[in-house]
Amino acid sequence: MPRRHILLLPLLLVMLAVSPSHGAEDPDLIFKRSTVFKWLTPNDKLATYGLDDPDIDGVACHFTVPERGGFKGWIGVAEEVSDISLACRQIGPIRIKAKFEQGDDVFRARRSLLFKKMQIVRGCDAKRNVLVYMVYSDRIIEGSPKNSTSSVPIMPWGQSDQPQRCGDFVEK
Repeated sequence: MPRRHILLLPLLLVMLAVSPSHGAEDPDLIFKRSTVFKWLTPNDKLATYGLDDPDIDGVACHFTVPERGGFKGWIGVAEEVSDISLACRQIGPIRIKAKFEQGDDVFRARRSLLFKKMQIVRGCDAKRNVLVYMVYSDRIIEGSPKNSTSSVPIMPWGQSDQPQRCGDFVEK
């Protein structure tokens, strides 16, 4: 292998590691707010995003993540902290499109150059007919206990809506 190819291999690996890993869709940025001022580089921020559950119509989730500024944040190599908040709500008639497993991924994104990712997963509390969403971050080497949970009771939407039972859609 020519020498220049050997030198380009680490660059290719870094580019693959930096590329985002998302579920069915990218979340919508709602707003950002600066938290730490930096003189010559971008500020540290809190960013709030919204996304629709790709497999369940009528449910939207909003999450807030810290985004590091500074030089490392600017070039995209800073490891982000694991403090992520989550709120999910019914925004219309809930229609479950297909069966799902407890803990199925709704969304995932990288939070560091190589090893850390954030995940939003979904489950069903069949006894109470409630969809349960959890956000957490993990690492290949060591996980993070920081997490947030939100629940969405499946309620009728309008006069003629008959709510589905989430327990009917959980794979066993």
